[in-house]
This record gives sequence, C-alpha cells and structure tokens, in this order.
Amino acid sequence: MSVVKINVLEVPAEQREELERRFAGRAGMVEGQDGFEWFELLRPVEGTDRYLVYTRWRSEEDYRAWAEGSMRQAHGGGGEGRRPAATGSELWSLEVVQQAAPKG
Repeated sequence: MSVVKINVLEVPAEQREELERRFAGRAGMVEGQDGFEWFELLRPVEGTDRYLVYTRWRSEEDYRAWAEGSMRQAHGGGGEGRRPAATGSELWSLEVVQQAAPKG
C-alpha cells in the first residue's frame, strides 16, 4: 500500500497568509511526479500553530526520488531575500494499512 508523509510546520500567525500564498504558487510542481498520489495543506483551526502538509505516495522510493530531486531544487534557496514562513518543521512517515472511500 501507499506511504504518507506529513510535514508538520510551525507557522506564526503573522506568517500564515505568506505560507498559504507560497503553497498556492507551487501548484502543479508535485502532481506530475512519478508515484505521487495526493496532496493537502491543512490549516490549524484552534489550539495550535502547526500546519500539516499531507502527501501520499505509491512507495517510499517514489517519495525519496521526489524529495532528493525536484523538491530539493525547488526549496534550494527559497528565493532572494526570502526567509522561511515556518519557524520549525518535523516530518512524519506512515504506511497506509487500511483505507476506505465513499460507497457508490
């Protein structure tokens, strides 16, 4: 089954809009990657300053190919004079053991 990577980003309130703008600007950059299955950017609602960046991949190898290739290039400088919108991050790695979809 698939693997899931969740990048947990600590984002101060004053940087939320900037983070979301940057993710909107990246639209299409991962969708064509071999083995890519799903992406979601999850905004915190209450009780935390952590955004979750959810991606699902066909295999660990597919994720690594992306992470060590085009993702690394895309994040390699962050743009002239741009500082990160997040103040910290943590990567969670999980395997899908069960899944369900709506009937019909």
